[in-house]
Amino acid sequence: MATDLSRTNIASGSPFEPLRGFSRAVQVGDALYISGTTAMNAQGDVVAPGEPYQQTKHILSSIKTILASREFQVADVVRTRLFVTNIARWDDYARAHREVFEHVRPASSIVQVVKLVDPRLVVEIEVEALRGASEAKSVTISF
Repeated sequence: MATDLSRTNIASGSPFEPLRGFSRAVQVGDALYISGTTAMNAQGDVVAPGEPYQQTKHILSSIKTILASREFQVADVVRTRLFVTNIARWDDYARAHREVFEHVRPASSIVQVVKLVDPRLVVEIEVEALRGASEAKSVTISF
């Protein structure tokens, strides 16, 4: 059985994409890889400067738009990575993440970084999704 490995590069119109040579997202078959996304609006302005919860909500809204544009569901998300500038505020990032992914429960990391591209940005999020992964079962392991 052949697997569809056709690749689609998805642009958002951000001026950073051609400057750095990257795509907002890349779809390969039923997999979607969304690049690090920050709380910048279409005009390039930072949304909610310095506010972890509001920036995380804004980013996750943008990610939902990207997912939907490629006919993926939030429930198809299998991995998230949050890069934050202040780990002491982890509960603010976590609250916004939980509001979207509480029932999906993707594999996830939250990592503190020294800084992001603009000092008013406090979080950047990457996402990986697999179409059809929304049918999940849960198991518990001990270690």
